[in-house]
Amino acid sequence: MLRLPDGSVVRGRGLRYGLPSGPSPDFGVYLLAAPPEDLDWPFRWIDCPDFRCPRDTAAALDALAEAHGRSHGERVEVACSGGVGRTGLALATLAVMAGVAPREAVGWVRRRYHPRAVETPWQRRWVRRLEPRPPQAA
Repeated sequence: MLRLPDGSVVRGRGLRYGLPSGPSPDFGVYLLAAPPEDLDWPFRWIDCPDFRCPRDTAAALDALAEAHGRSHGERVEVACSGGVGRTGLALATLAVMAGVAPREAVGWVRRRYHPRAVETPWQRRWVRRLEPRPPQAA
């Protein structure tokens, strides 16, 4: 679980490792090359091949903004296959939405989630180019 600067909480994970113990998410965002199957909760799919960035930036930001809004009172997760690169990109984006400066978001997520989060140079550049957003009230 990752607590964002605005107090919201999001779980990042790798789908290949199965569902962790505990309650299921209320909502999920999945960064994959094809939509996920067999989930028992509402979710948004972001078309994002492995080691790449989302194909549609506006759609990705919309899905992650919904996740951010829901994370203030619901169990929210973001995931990709391995739980590092694309999941890290999503978590860094959520950190920006929660008030972290875009240039600091990758380091922030690497310190709090996974040391290799946001794996590729183009993923890091995608996060740095985000528009800063004022933090939302909890």
